[in-house]
Amino acid sequence: MIKIKISWIKAENDYKNFLIPQRLGFNVIGINNYEDVDNHIRELINKEYDTIVISNELAGFSEDIIKKYSKDKNVKIIINKS
Repeated sequence: MIKIKISWIKAENDYKNFLIPQRLGFNVIGINNYEDVDNHIRELINKEYDTIVISNELAGFSEDIIKKYSKDKNVKIIINKS
């Protein structure tokens, strides 16, 4: 059996992105300080999340998405372009 742990990261005041996962009770994290995006990603990876979907708005604040995780086969980071 394949087990996938997925989480979504969005801006706290973003009421448009990830509304369906949030209403279904999935782990959707809203953050206020955009500079902390990389810290939240690291926390999720430490909690063994293997798929992280991040809003396009916040992806621009992450230095680690391209540098560290684009080549990591154990973690998939998906940038939501809507």
